[in-house]
Amino acid sequence: MAVKIRLRRMGQKKAPFYRVVVADSRSPRDGRFIEEIGYYDPNREPSEIKIDTEKASKWIADGAKPTETVAKLLKIAGLE
Repeated sequence: MAVKIRLRRMGQKKAPFYRVVVADSRSPRDGRFIEEIGYYDPNREPSEIKIDTEKASKWIADGAKPTETVAKLLKIAGLE
């Protein structure tokens, strides 16, 4: 099972809010996930990013691959 750390879109139309989740790569973007590890709100000024770095590093050590966007958010949050 290929596991990815990716964004799950929430919020209203034209006002997105994202949750950072660990999910099977075959599941749909907003579908089933394994664990929620944080959130990202681009609508606030400055953007609000809250990620549990302990859980994220555990999942990366177990072989989960973050997407490009999540990798940037992890770097901002202080991981890597």
